[in-house]
Amino acid sequence: VCSMGNSTSRLYSALAKTLSSSAVPQHQDCLEQLDSARLDPIDPKDLLEECQIVLQKRPPRFQRDFVDLKKNVASNHRPIRVMQWNILAQALGEGKDNFVQCPMEALKWEERKCLILEEILAYKPDILCLQEVDHYFDTFEPLLSRLGYQCTFFPKPWSPCLDVEQNNGPDGCALFFLKDRFELINSANIRLTAMKLKTNQVAIAQTLKCHETGRLFCIAVTHLKARTGWERFRSAQGCDLLQNLKSITQGAKIPLIICGDFNAEPTEEVYREFSNSSLNLNSAYKLLSPDGQSEPPYTTWKIRPSGECRHTLDYIWYSQHALNVNSALGLLTEEQIGPNRLPSFNYPSDHLSLVCDFSFNPDPDRLL
Repeated sequence: VCSMGNSTSRLYSALAKTLSSSAVPQHQDCLEQLDSARLDPIDPKDLLEECQIVLQKRPPRFQRDFVDLKKNVASNHRPIRVMQWNILAQALGEGKDNFVQCPMEALKWEERKCLILEEILAYKPDILCLQEVDHYFDTFEPLLSRLGYQCTFFPKPWSPCLDVEQNNGPDGCALFFLKDRFELINSANIRLTAMKLKTNQVAIAQTLKCHETGRLFCIAVTHLKARTGWERFRSAQGCDLLQNLKSITQGAKIPLIICGDFNAEPTEEVYREFSNSSLNLNSAYKLLSPDGQSEPPYTTWKIRPSGECRHTLDYIWYSQHALNVNSALGLLTEEQIGPNRLPSFNYPSDHLSLVCDFSFNPDPDRLL
């Protein structure tokens, strides 16, 4: 198995000459866009082949199918595919998370990053929203920019990754969109507040213009505070994010999609705040349930020293008056996940990726 950056690899050897882990900025400069104009474009098929060479001794990817959710709604444009994923920060996976059933070999970055890239390349999102990104500058920005994405990263002010020896800098949220499909109109990096205090959690919100339709919409990505006992804190962070998004979308005049790891089950207050918001939001993955009203049974499933953790924490919210969900990617079954749960040699994160295809409602005002 060849490793990333090996001289036999056409793509990664070129990358190794431009950026390395040791070159990661550790201060405010890392909020700035990197100049990737010097890097040649990559054919996605070539990158996928590179990943498969690295992964040839690992089991094949799990098969997941899209579920058609269209309700006889005609669309006059190509759907917009949005992918939400907490990819598991490398420093946390190796140094803090204590996955007792996951072999350390399965967490090796040289192979795990290929599993992450393989998942992204398989579903070809137009917009990609990631959390726990701690290899932005040496992996995701240089590679995805060469695939045609515009890239934005906003790290946590006090990332727990920095407590881990040989870390690769802070983790944070990252947002990527295809430049041939969208134009960036406005971008906001939001440090969330709770009880009037600035917190360690962040969000990115960008207003995009769809080239094909001329329609504006806002895409946001966030990652709220983790752990039991912080429910009121998450609620306050959610209220702050909603207030920011109300301003950015001019009170829901601009359609909105919010992706995130909310670290909150549907029973929590922050979930109810989003459900009952004046922004008229719905959770896309509820539409996979028979009644269209129930969230999936899990979006993360792992085993730690404290026991088995099976929770629904990840969501794609959308403006239900202005957007239609055409399809959603089905989740992994318990049988696919297996008794040792996630992450594993088959799957690189403890969270499942969520993918939805959206289309614009031709008459959004009628449903407000």
